[in-house]
Amino acid sequence: MVDVSQHELVPEHIPIEGAELDSVLEEYGLDRTDLPEITADDPALPDEAETGDVIKIVRDSRTADTSISYRLVVE
Repeated sequence: MVDVSQHELVPEHIPIEGAELDSVLEEYGLDRTDLPEITADDPALPDEAETGDVIKIVRDSRTADTSISYRLVVE
């Protein structure tokens, strides 16, 4: 079986927590539930991701080297 999360076109998905998560939420003035959602069965998620986690997604960008977005893992 192919591990989709390791494909070269899938951006890096990194679970964040603690001080890093608090810093991101404070910077944007958000609550965890204000973040866009990603389903727990998304094949791009790391194996350790669980419902309620926040995922940092790092994509290559043509205009800004990298683009970072955040998603809340939901059922």
